[in-house]
Amino acid sequence: MANKKIFRSIIGAMLPGTDTRNEHGAPSYRFTPEHSLAQYAATGCMNDTFYASAESQLDAVLKLCEAVAPEFIAKAAIHARERGLMKDLPAFLCAVLAVKSPDLLETVFPRVIDSPKMLRNFVQIVRSGVTGRKSLGSRPKRLVLNWLEQHDENALFRAAIGESPSLADIVKMVHPHPAAKMREAFYGWLIGRTHDAESLPEIVKEYEAFKAAAPGMRPEIPDIPFHYLTAMKLDRNEWTSIAKRSSWQTLRMNLNMFQRHGVFGSEEVARALAEKLRNPDEIRKARVFPYQLLCAYKNADSKLPHEIREALQDALDAAMANVPKVDGRIFVFPDVSGSMRSPVTGIRRGSTSKVQCIDVAALVAAALLRKNRDAEIVAFSDNVVPCRLNERDSVMTNAEKLAGLPSGGTNCSAPLRHLNEQKAKGDLIVYVSDNQSWVDTVARTGAPTATMVEWAKFKGTNPKAKMVCVDVQPHAETQARPGEDILHVAGFSDQVFDLIAAVAHQEAGPDWWLEQIGKVEL
Repeated sequence: MANKKIFRSIIGAMLPGTDTRNEHGAPSYRFTPEHSLAQYAATGCMNDTFYASAESQLDAVLKLCEAVAPEFIAKAAIHARERGLMKDLPAFLCAVLAVKSPDLLETVFPRVIDSPKMLRNFVQIVRSGVTGRKSLGSRPKRLVLNWLEQHDENALFRAAIGESPSLADIVKMVHPHPAAKMREAFYGWLIGRTHDAESLPEIVKEYEAFKAAAPGMRPEIPDIPFHYLTAMKLDRNEWTSIAKRSSWQTLRMNLNMFQRHGVFGSEEVARALAEKLRNPDEIRKARVFPYQLLCAYKNADSKLPHEIREALQDALDAAMANVPKVDGRIFVFPDVSGSMRSPVTGIRRGSTSKVQCIDVAALVAAALLRKNRDAEIVAFSDNVVPCRLNERDSVMTNAEKLAGLPSGGTNCSAPLRHLNEQKAKGDLIVYVSDNQSWVDTVARTGAPTATMVEWAKFKGTNPKAKMVCVDVQPHAETQARPGEDILHVAGFSDQVFDLIAAVAHQEAGPDWWLEQIGKVEL
């Protein structure tokens, strides 16, 4: 029988050594600058996380932007916005391009700055001076003016919700020269200057007339964002009209508020709104994160009609339509350690998300189990955390069970060691973690991580196995070095399932994720 101590030494000698340290000071593998920037773009929200401050993330991204080509910055911004559905980092990368490559900014701007929120983000970041300038400058100013000109008065009225800066602030900065009386009157109304009320767009006239009318004498509630009306005392019928006209996202985000105002008192209205929530076309158009539906379900008032709560579960199933069915044996490793209890989008005073990193990990694991009934979920923190899930339960139910497991430190090698002790056979490993392992710290930088040692053992009995690491927080290092059989993808939109599907169907190489970014056409 082979000497186990010698055998372990041989494995260690053949594996790549670590070359950096993670946030916990434990030896790790450094990502390339391109991969690191893509990682930040797909997960970073410029807020404080468990391990890093917003300032340190900003500094890291700026350094990475100096280390990569401007073309990659542009492609990463587009990919993070269009596929990852991110807001802050894509806008930040556009602000970087305003300094590094104004020509590329002009190409990227319409695809990334595609909403009023994104426009406000971009202007705020540029004006902050963090990317090297404190004014918009001629090219960015012209792009902002073009954005305004390409939206009619109705769209701009709906976009005038939000502050820091508001749309009115932006108009004051760029000084547009309206070519028509209606636009001139609208800009005057927006920034609080003298204007011709008769020339205002109809939507603004309806709003002003509704505001001026006494309760009980008001005309039909106008089809406008309800945020314009929240300071007014509206009756149940008016709130019902608002709910029925709401966008899908507005409806999802304000279910409890509509409940408080009696909107769901009518079975007919409740049924119609439930059908809207579960409508696959509406869900696709809203570009919803699957975890946002989990959040809506968890935060739903207990008094909400059962039909509404069921519709949220149906909506989640529709939002996760591309979860792959994997041929062969699949193991999913959700990280339930203490650091995964931090908000997935970071900590921002007054607007911190209730959704934690562990909710994302639990959701990915539960979704894969739902589609792959023989998958095995191996949760971990300091060690493997026992959990029993029913593959017939809903994704919502299993995700809540996983998110409720006890936590501890982070030991990324624990689930692999568990499989090796069981002499398990498998074809695909899926980690969902922040990868900040420290419980299993190796003695020194230069030695392979414990995760890589356990992976080598698993590969010894499962030579065709592959590993996908889903990274849910912005970091520049990992416990599993990318290679032919180890792939990384970052983010918490449903794009992560694209990679898992590609791996499952033998379509993905080690640089698949970066290749997808590289394929973005400028």
